[in-house]
Amino acid sequence: MPFKALFKPLQLCDITLRNRIGMSALTRDRAEDTYPTELMKEYYVQRAVGRAGLIVTEGILVSRHGIPWLHVPGIWDDKHVAGWKAITEAVHAVGGKIYAQLAHVGRLSHPEDPQQKLSGLPVYAPSAIPIRGMKYRHISGSSGIPIPTAVEDPRLLIEQFKHAAYNAKRAGFDGVELHGASGMLVAQFLDHSSNQRTDEWGGSVENRARFGLEVLKAMTEVYGHNVAVKVNPAGGANDMGMPLQDTLDTFSYFLSEADKLRLSYIVISRHNPKFDTVIDGIPRGTPHNELEAYRPFVKHSSLFLNGGVTPEEAESLTSQGKIDGVFFGIGWISHPDLTKRIEYGLPLDTPPSVAHLYSPKEGEDWSIGYTDYPIAAR
Repeated sequence: MPFKALFKPLQLCDITLRNRIGMSALTRDRAEDTYPTELMKEYYVQRAVGRAGLIVTEGILVSRHGIPWLHVPGIWDDKHVAGWKAITEAVHAVGGKIYAQLAHVGRLSHPEDPQQKLSGLPVYAPSAIPIRGMKYRHISGSSGIPIPTAVEDPRLLIEQFKHAAYNAKRAGFDGVELHGASGMLVAQFLDHSSNQRTDEWGGSVENRARFGLEVLKAMTEVYGHNVAVKVNPAGGANDMGMPLQDTLDTFSYFLSEADKLRLSYIVISRHNPKFDTVIDGIPRGTPHNELEAYRPFVKHSSLFLNGGVTPEEAESLTSQGKIDGVFFGIGWISHPDLTKRIEYGLPLDTPPSVAHLYSPKEGEDWSIGYTDYPIAAR
């Protein structure tokens, strides 16, 4: 089919996207001791040359005590800023636009994680409720699931996001995206199965939404309206999930209030059952039509869709005005020229190397399954 709507420019606050095909945040775990590398620069530049309308980085951790696995990048000190600045400058040099996705994993971290130990702080979460079904690949000899510490004053964590946004601006990012999906800290505050606080940060929908909204407000103090948020209301990853009505009430309120901040965009990531935590044979997800449920609450921000979207579906939804653009994920891993392939009808014929998606093994060439995918001939 001809792709016209997807190739119209889109104004996102202070930047203009050359098309509406974005590259979503993709965990790749190639940072050395949390610091960006030349190899990471090559990876992002490849996809900028491949004409991604907007690149969103992998989740960048805002502090040492929010790290769930090895080789995850951070942005809490000057060395991080310098490493990311080299990447943003290289992406901009080839005409690309790039947002930093800022994240904190909350209870997904482990007290024996090397960075967690260096922080000198406990594993923080909304409530002292352990995550079920979590497997720690890099913690040898760990048994059982640790119980996190309920953070006494969540404003401590809000300040970490604000500081990370400040560092992202110093590093030259065009904007920042808050990771509010996949059972990360913001999602933990939203979900009443992980947030059982009785103070102003828990209980009612308004209180559970407060943390994420205050983080967004803090980020806008740094970046103006060049701030975005990603959610996956139906997802059951990392032991998330509420009954349907609770889910609808929670995310309708959260997104309507976030939209009032006139964010650059909101991205809804659709449910993928393969990521759901399964407890006693029951998946934790809450399947429903997320676009239909939450589109009416996004009035002032651009809306993107992510998760199992085909190019044809994205073109149809964009041409009808139901979404403003699309984020593809897996397709960008093994097709650095994904936009060109979509535009010219070239096949998406290279599957990603599953063995090399995440943390490389000791002594392994980190470029394998990362920067060695072919460019289509045309």
